Amino acid sequence: MSLVGRPSKRRRAFRFPDDLAEVPMLLPGRDSDIRAGFDLLCEQLGVRYTLKAEVDDMALLRLLARDAGGVALVPSVVVRDELRSGTLVEHAVVPDLYENFYAITVPRRFAPPLLRDLLARPESEVLGAR
Repeated sequence: MSLVGRPSKRRRAFRFPDDLAEVPMLLPGRDSDIRAGFDLLCEQLGVRYTLKAEVDDMALLRLLARDAGGVALVPSVVVRDELRSGTLVEHAVVPDLYENFYAITVPRRFAPPLLRDLLARPESEVLGAR
C-alpha cells in the first residue's frame, strides 16, 4: 500500500509517518481491512491524521487524490498510470500493509490468447510491484 498525492511544491520529501499529521487523508472506509491496518499502524506509531474523506471505492480514491488534493492510501497498481505520467507521486510505501489480489482461472482446452499472454508475463510487470 502506498500514500499517493499530487506532486508537492514543498522543498523536502514526504516523511512517513511524521508528515501524516500535516496532510488531509483520503482513506478507505472503516469496514476495510486496509483501513483497519492503517489505523492500527498509526495508533502504534502515536500518529494522528486529519481525515478528508472515507471512500469504499479504489477508483474514486484515485480520482480524489488526483483532483481534490490530499494524500490517498491505495495499492500502487491502482494508480500506476497516474504515477507514470507524473499526475500523482508516491509519497511513501506504508510498511507491512498489503492488499492481496487474486486471479482464479480454470484450465481450458483453448485458452484465449490474451489470457495466455497475461498469465505468461512476470508478476511484477502485471501488478506493478517493485
